[in-house]
Amino acid sequence: MQVTQARVLHSEWTKFRSLRSTVWTLLIAVILMVGIGALFSAVTANQFHTFSAGDVAKFNPISTSLNGIAFAQLAIGVLGVLMITGEYSTGMIRSSLTAVPRRLPVLWGKLTVFAGMVLAVSLVTSFVSFFLGQSLLNSHNLGVSISSPGALRSVFGAALYMTVAGVIGMAIGSLLRNTAAGISTFVGAFFVIPPLAGLLPSSISDHLVQYFPSNAGAALYGGARDVTNALSPWTGFGVLCAYAAVLIAAAAWRMRRTDA
Repeated sequence: MQVTQARVLHSEWTKFRSLRSTVWTLLIAVILMVGIGALFSAVTANQFHTFSAGDVAKFNPISTSLNGIAFAQLAIGVLGVLMITGEYSTGMIRSSLTAVPRRLPVLWGKLTVFAGMVLAVSLVTSFVSFFLGQSLLNSHNLGVSISSPGALRSVFGAALYMTVAGVIGMAIGSLLRNTAAGISTFVGAFFVIPPLAGLLPSSISDHLVQYFPSNAGAALYGGARDVTNALSPWTGFGVLCAYAAVLIAAAAWRMRRTDA
């Protein structure tokens, strides 16, 4: 039987939906995004009368309801790493690459299935988070509608951000081929290095932190409001996509040039 990209995609989809850990990790991401977004919205609504003038000026009801992304992206990033390092750790990758000698269709298949599934789940979750958060904020007349300026872009942007962040996790996993190293690198890039950069002199950090993956991508859904000199939404997303493209190219080069 001839090996085609369509058949490889079907094979990768079968692997994806048959793994119990995949379903559980996606479910954790959904719970984190909706639950934490609702918690932030409820607490903000109840405590808004105690906010200082500066806090009131910075308040954004849209990004408040989407605050769960900061936590859900960890689950998605870990899933991206596991999607490929799991096969390397068990040796199953040898079977995959034996069946597909050209190798790269395996990587494209994994990326397509993963990105498509994460985008679909994240988009639904993003809308649920927004509407639930706004309903909680509206109890104190703080919410906005989906037709408000920037709302729809932020909701779609949240799903796009989660998807590309997950793809970066998968590319890192493909490069390092080790679960612990892949997860550690993803966590370092998205959660450790950005706050540490704040310890640098402002003359340096003010021109650096906005280009970190998490800060650049967060501009698309309004999560970079505390970042000095934050990038514009689509410029920030372009920077995030550039990180993903470079890592995917490196992963493809290694898969093509080295043994599994």
